[in-house]
Amino acid sequence: MSPLFQKPISRRSALSIAGGLALAGTGLQASTAAAEGGRALPAPALDEPAGQASSEVAVFAGGCFWGVQGVFQHVEGVTNAVSGYAGGERATAQYEKVTSGRTGHAEAVRVTYDPRKISYGRLMQIYFSVAHDPTELNRQGPDIGTQYRSTIFPTNAEQARLAKAYIAQLNQARAFRSAIVTTIEPDRPFYAAEAYHQDYLTRNPTAPYIVINDLPKIEDLKRHFPGVYRSTPVLVATAGVSN
Repeated sequence: MSPLFQKPISRRSALSIAGGLALAGTGLQASTAAAEGGRALPAPALDEPAGQASSEVAVFAGGCFWGVQGVFQHVEGVTNAVSGYAGGERATAQYEKVTSGRTGHAEAVRVTYDPRKISYGRLMQIYFSVAHDPTELNRQGPDIGTQYRSTIFPTNAEQARLAKAYIAQLNQARAFRSAIVTTIEPDRPFYAAEAYHQDYLTRNPTAPYIVINDLPKIEDLKRHFPGVYRSTPVLVATAGVSN
């Protein structure tokens, strides 16, 4: 069986397919993973100051990297978004090993962005608002395990400080019905995922898992953040894996 068909099975796609069949006569509804996150949350009270750098990197994990990558690929100011793994060792940064839930890795997305066009705080706002549900512990929708945890992997001390402050701000404001469980894990290398995982949402827009779990996130981004939404995504196939 080709890798493109192995992934949905490992993600309990049978649940998504069954749900899709049940919804066939009534129209698609937002996925479980997006149920809490489809909203425009307040912007961070603290954000990075405008600088002269033309490129910076942020790393976010929020369940299946297909959807998280797809969201950030549609954000203006993002120059690349690569699916991969963070939290574990290089030797175990392979999909077949990460799916065991025993490697320490989370499926993550490395976002390269132009801070002159979009800030780190704005990226976090999108991450918490529409890219995933930050109140689900070690899972997102049908995907269960620590490899699907909600985690920010800051690439420097300032990002860690801003992430901690924003989580505290959202919890204090009771932005969600439950407390945010997102962890902050600094000093964790990122490793790009296999080629067949890159640009998966764009290449497989009719796959049941994508239709039910991830396309609603793109619609939420378009609806809640029209000022930064772009219809044509930036793709790894064009930008390349390296930053």
